[in-house]
Amino acid sequence: MTATGCFHWHQRAAAFVGGVPLARPAQQPAADRLHAIDAQDDLAAMTALGALLGDGTAFCVAEGALASDLQAQRGDFLTLSGGSTGAPKAIRRSQASWIASFQINAARFGLNAEDSTAVLGRLTHSLSLYAVLEGLHLGLDVHLLAGLAAAKQRAALRDAGVSILYATPTQLRVLAQGAGLRPLAAMRLVLCGGGHLDAATRTATQALCPNAVLHEFYGSAETSFITLADSATPSGSVGRAYPLVEIEIRDSAGNLSRDTGEVWVRSPYLFKGYALGSSLDTRWDGDALSVGEIGRLDDTGFLWLTGRRSRMVTISDQNVFPEAIEATIAAFPDVTDCAVLPVPDRLRGHRLVAVIAGAADPLRDAAILDACRRRHGALISPQRLRHVDPFPVLPSGKPDLAALARWLEASE
Repeated sequence: MTATGCFHWHQRAAAFVGGVPLARPAQQPAADRLHAIDAQDDLAAMTALGALLGDGTAFCVAEGALASDLQAQRGDFLTLSGGSTGAPKAIRRSQASWIASFQINAARFGLNAEDSTAVLGRLTHSLSLYAVLEGLHLGLDVHLLAGLAAAKQRAALRDAGVSILYATPTQLRVLAQGAGLRPLAAMRLVLCGGGHLDAATRTATQALCPNAVLHEFYGSAETSFITLADSATPSGSVGRAYPLVEIEIRDSAGNLSRDTGEVWVRSPYLFKGYALGSSLDTRWDGDALSVGEIGRLDDTGFLWLTGRRSRMVTISDQNVFPEAIEATIAAFPDVTDCAVLPVPDRLRGHRLVAVIAGAADPLRDAAILDACRRRHGALISPQRLRHVDPFPVLPSGKPDLAALARWLEASE
């Protein structure tokens, strides 16, 4: 029997792991304790997850053992956030908070029994977990393709006729890389989250999936969906508010502002709190939540982000957000990953260093530095580039800023 407001596995949905069909597991007896799911084996993890759906048992998908003091009540679940700038966090939320957006997506995108959905990452990444749970809950076949080479992922998507793909920008970049790729003609919807989708990857994805509508969404582990962007969204904006989300911009005094300020949201999709760790960026004001993003809303409702408050640095008495410079660098088609980090400077307070994945390319690197100076000014732009291979990333595909900062400090 399925509990109200809890995830369930719809009778008509089937699950596949690496192309192998998953036998529907017997439902485990309801439990009042947190159930840990080890994600190191994808097939075993999907089986364990499927056995818990329907009765509201609290769970957390993790690689390896969980801290013994982690707790969650029935009807809740935990996701783990790697923390790009610091220690990991366990996000506690209700299962109903994700189910609410399942229903929104079903209506907005016309999800139906003819559709099937796929993810390219492991269940430890909340984007993959969300898509798998949404598909099973709504009655869509679900394909988990984590760990496969890009060519095998494309073949699996094509052979299964998958129509909906959830992916990060990095996953799309790898999937669509290469000349003369055979199109995924059955794909009708690509939903991209977890970072900025650069123009080159967008173009490559559209060539690979010529019949698909591509949407980017912005949010965080704490907020879930905040905005949704499509082909009508101006370049540089993260889109308009996702259905049932209210966005406010507040100044430093907490007053509503029409200028650039802190982004606050209200929605039915917000988390309940941290079961492990904390964040100085995350603050509640009644039912409104901020995760420290700075941005502005234009007169037509589009949200434009400047960066995270915690990443802002001061250079010669000027507040600078490294994310803006990262966007300039990421626009170069052969830059797969990059990050801009501050280092102390005796005269200016800080200076910025750009770190790029892979080997140096003198012509490209000179063009990047020139583009940064022209767009952002010589005072705050990186004066040089550093290169690292492999480039450290989190399970979400985002740069591991903490690891990069340690590497930079050791190598400077």
